[in-house]
Amino acid sequence: MKLHQSKVDHLNQITAYDHESIHVNQERYAGSLLVLPDAVHSWRPTQFSDLTEDDFASLLQYQPELVLLGTGANIQFPHPKLYAALSAKLIGVDVMGTGALCRTFNVLVAEERRVLALILHK
Repeated sequence: MKLHQSKVDHLNQITAYDHESIHVNQERYAGSLLVLPDAVHSWRPTQFSDLTEDDFASLLQYQPELVLLGTGANIQFPHPKLYAALSAKLIGVDVMGTGALCRTFNVLVAEERRVLALILHK
């Protein structure tokens, strides 16, 4: 699905997605991703069952206000103990399908929020 981009020239926007890839600023990425307003990184877990406490704890280095976790077409909720390090710092974790994550990320970036998107994508 192609998304309409907000007027945020200097920050990342998710411009399209499908079942195989995510496009950030028109550039295609395959595999699991960590997307920040100003950076894109590959992310270790390749599927939901790979998620660990360390995966979430490592996100503290980015100092996000909010973490969005996209689990594909089917929403799957991780056990709260997996993201306890984030919760302890009052960083919210919202779980949603990939389409909703893409739209939500773009809105929050346009509002200049420090959002971090985690996209599990084979």
